[in-house]
Amino acid sequence: MRFIKTMLPGAYLIEIELLTDVRGHFARAWCQDEFKLHGLESSFVQCNISYNEKKGTLRGLHYQTTPYEEVKIVRCTKGAICDVIVDLRPDSPTYKESLSFELSDENYKMLYIPKGFAHGFQTLSDHTEVFYQMTQFYKAEYARGIRWDDPAFNIEWPEEDKRIMSEKDQNYDGYHS
Repeated sequence: MRFIKTMLPGAYLIEIELLTDVRGHFARAWCQDEFKLHGLESSFVQCNISYNEKKGTLRGLHYQTTPYEEVKIVRCTKGAICDVIVDLRPDSPTYKESLSFELSDENYKMLYIPKGFAHGFQTLSDHTEVFYQMTQFYKAEYARGIRWDDPAFNIEWPEEDKRIMSEKDQNYDGYHS
């Protein structure tokens, strides 16, 4: 695996190294030792799968508050997504900055998202599946969200004629630090 630092401290794009032969390919998608070597959290307690029927589905932006802030590793296992992270750490030099990445079943990239970040994605194809690993269990009373189009973050989402969102995600307020 190759760990690529992003412009947002603590966030990494992880490229899986494929070993290819006549049978196809093999790759390591998780190695506790490699994560520890890079100083990254390696104790994951929950994995989730998000299946999305239609292109243009937008989920997020979600996060959990203290003491249940979570680290996430996100990978698109079927289809493609525009994955977005927002730094919500008030002490960070990149506070309120965002980045987006294309994750797909073809590029095998993963995103390591540190504590204190909001996360969301928009599907770029029909029948998209996203796999998450998390360091905290979901706690509804600590779960929060911010508007996907909050001007405080200047996120450039892919254009979409028909964006599909949950009522909850559509109704989040603007971010209040």
